[in-house]
Amino acid sequence: MIALVTGANRGIGYEVARQLLGRGWTVLVTARSERAAEEAAARLGGAGAHPLLLDVTRPADAEAAARVLRERFGGLDVLVNNAAITYDTWQRAADADLDVVREAMETNLYGPWRLAQALLPLLRASGRPRIVNVSSEGGSLAAMTGGTPAYSTSKAALNALTRMLAGELRADGVLVNSVCPGWVATDMGGPGGRPVAEGAAGIVWAATLPDDGPTGGFFRDGRPLPW
Repeated sequence: MIALVTGANRGIGYEVARQLLGRGWTVLVTARSERAAEEAAARLGGAGAHPLLLDVTRPADAEAAARVLRERFGGLDVLVNNAAITYDTWQRAADADLDVVREAMETNLYGPWRLAQALLPLLRASGRPRIVNVSSEGGSLAAMTGGTPAYSTSKAALNALTRMLAGELRADGVLVNSVCPGWVATDMGGPGGRPVAEGAAGIVWAATLPDDGPTGGFFRDGRPLPW
């Protein structure tokens, strides 16, 4: 099995890559700089970890990733859209800096969308294609009140993308789900969260679903969350 994990040089993305490698998978370990990707792949070790420069905000990078997967690896089975920015705890929707919101959308929504479009031909050709969008309960409309407007709005939009792609790709056998890893002790989450391995496990669960597994869902630890 071949997986591409965005933002895999640290935090949850790195741990997802580590867990998939532990299952014997081939994993493209991506980062916004070539050096960060190479260093992360080296730390992970093993023949299955392959560094790849990928800034999800750059269309050329998405196309290059598709070309590398096609020419060097012969395909793709799982796309994990993990890269995200801007947990804007200092903002409120009533007076938010919309430039900050636009920047968050570029990475947190348009990035996964762009990459899914670029890699869809490869996923459709896979025997067990999966797309996992790493979301957040902060993007749940049922739980939403106020605060972190850039982050929460971008994750709510990512959940909407999950639903649309799941509906459109169901006939192709592509399972598409959103996963909230919970509050995890990462650079973005800050101290006090649960271990990274626990948050990543739910993402790996969605990446390794059987063919009769759910699609178009929102989960944490394999259990449904309200939209």
